Amino acid sequence: MIKFTKEKVYQERQFSEKHLALFLMMNQWVKVKQSGKNLSSYFEKKGYKNIAIYGMNHVGRTLWEELKDMQVEVIYGIDQDADRIDLDMDVVSADGPLKGVDAVVVTAITFFNEIQEKLGEQLECPIVSLEDVLYELDMEKFVNQNVTENQ
Repeated sequence: MIKFTKEKVYQERQFSEKHLALFLMMNQWVKVKQSGKNLSSYFEKKGYKNIAIYGMNHVGRTLWEELKDMQVEVIYGIDQDADRIDLDMDVVSADGPLKGVDAVVVTAITFFNEIQEKLGEQLECPIVSLEDVLYELDMEKFVNQNVTENQ
């Protein structure tokens, strides 16, 4: 018989909630792509030409791939496990010195406030959540639609 402790149940619930949030964010990304938009347009509109990506696991790598041939250049990645990541770009630890960029995009679905605070100690640029970027791009569709209908 398997025995579950309160701690184990709590950990499993946290793990499940994190993956649900990740699924919902990736689903939002698909919706943005299906509407014909790409993330580059958001960054270009904000004037972000050189960015860093925080979190170089699945989501960070997907963002990097999407931006590869766009006007927005990913200067480097930031990850807690920087020394274990093998990519054709610089990946550094958040503890090390960070080069200046126009913005940092945080792909991590949890602990955004803590990450933002830590990066803000070293950088003077906006630190934005990928999740917020995706929902803002989707909201543009409704804003533009309402403006057109009201004219």
